[in-house]
Amino acid sequence: MADTKNRVRTFIAENFLMGANAAKVSDADSFQDLHILDSTGFLELVSFLEQEFSIRVKDEEMIPENLDSLDNIDSYLERKLHAG
Repeated sequence: MADTKNRVRTFIAENFLMGANAAKVSDADSFQDLHILDSTGFLELVSFLEQEFSIRVKDEEMIPENLDSLDNIDSYLERKLHAG
């Protein structure tokens, strides 16, 4: 799902990172630990995922294990998109 990860990476880079900092974030880096997303940014990310991938992120799914890194989001989307 490289395309999925790239779409999320582009969204994060364009909305939350400044210039060269985008290249410094690896797929496994925690958005929370690096202070990339605050609570408002997290909600923007969820909204983006719902719109971009036509999914519904349930309240109980809004956890770091699903949404705190590019790798976590990629795994989460893989499960969501192939659950049906």
